[in-house]
Amino acid sequence: MTIKECYDAMGADYQNTLNRFPNEAFIKKFVLKFLDDNSYANLKEAIAAGNVEEAFRAAHTLKGVCLNLGFDNLYKASSAITEIFRAGELAGAKEAFEEVEKQYNITVNAIKAM
Repeated sequence: MTIKECYDAMGADYQNTLNRFPNEAFIKKFVLKFLDDNSYANLKEAIAAGNVEEAFRAAHTLKGVCLNLGFDNLYKASSAITEIFRAGELAGAKEAFEEVEKQYNITVNAIKAM
């Protein structure tokens, strides 16, 4: 699978990402590093612990990484949950996390298939 096919599989706009990065190799390097990013695991752990502050930090970090890499669907889901935590709430977080988890798995599976 090519890097473009990886982006297609996760429902992301590869061309837009390519416009912001110097070349395909550079994108691929950082996409592969995403697999080592711990913000998703931190988010899951913080939600389980009921820690709104840590959940906000993890969700915000995940959102930023996804925005930079052009992971559109995971960015949207992580952005939505970030706003829940920004308001200091846990209400609605479980449902919002289900979408984050779904999009995270789609994204990671696409990267691993590359």
